[in-house]
Amino acid sequence: MAAVGSDQTRRFADALAEAQSRITHHMDGRLAGHDELHAAMRYAILGGKMLRGFLVLESARLHGVDEAAALEAALAIECIHAYSLVHDDLPCMDDDDLRRGQPTVHRKWDEGMAVLAGDSLQSFAFELLADAKIGPHALPLIRGLAQASGKDGMVSGQMLDIAAESATQPLSLDQITKLQSRKTGCLISWSATAGAVMAGADDGALRRYAEALGLAFQIADDILDVEGDAAKVGKAVRKDADAGKATFVSLLGLETAKERAQMLMEQACDALTPYGPAAETLKEAARFVISRES
Repeated sequence: MAAVGSDQTRRFADALAEAQSRITHHMDGRLAGHDELHAAMRYAILGGKMLRGFLVLESARLHGVDEAAALEAALAIECIHAYSLVHDDLPCMDDDDLRRGQPTVHRKWDEGMAVLAGDSLQSFAFELLADAKIGPHALPLIRGLAQASGKDGMVSGQMLDIAAESATQPLSLDQITKLQSRKTGCLISWSATAGAVMAGADDGALRRYAEALGLAFQIADDILDVEGDAAKVGKAVRKDADAGKATFVSLLGLETAKERAQMLMEQACDALTPYGPAAETLKEAARFVISRES
């Protein structure tokens, strides 16, 4: 994959770190309980890149959305993402022992706590979006997240992924694209368009950006599973190949997959043209997605 220039890398790293700090500080105020359930919820959120929350904050900034509302939405998507990972890691799903270089929630606590922490994170996300700070466009924001994370979105994608493991024939490229657009792409799309939705503005350009970004993100994940260092990735690698699972890399080949990711990154950047220089940080996010090592 194409290397990202050092100045661009630094700028994006600084912007992402700032977003992580703001979201974490907000989480500390909104998720302030001291029992084991709250501890497991915080543990599940912390340690990730918080890319989805970053996308919410950036799209909100582009549309002049109030900081307090933007942080509620950013924390909400990180809760949904964390809940999905906690449940995906369970023995009944992917049965993973490591996440972000640390024991998964069911390994640090137990399976019961992992289920409860995931359930609580999901419901807490919608509690955050129902806060008065979100403003007059809360309903479409809530409906959008329910659709993106539920039976026609992320959960549907996970179901298709599980079904593929026992299928007699590997998935086709179109089938994998559909699967990943639901499992990964839907939440990225919600994140990137949240600012426009909260502002009651047209989200067309950000939606096109997010569609390309989400697919590029998954192709990069498949590449990392082949080329990545487990110590940097923070979880086991080469699991897909060992399981004989169809991926973008297995269907396209490694070099073609890298070219496809590069093309999608360029499409994502082109979609932001209406925003001019104000969208440069979002463009750097797209470049980061195909160049990351974790």
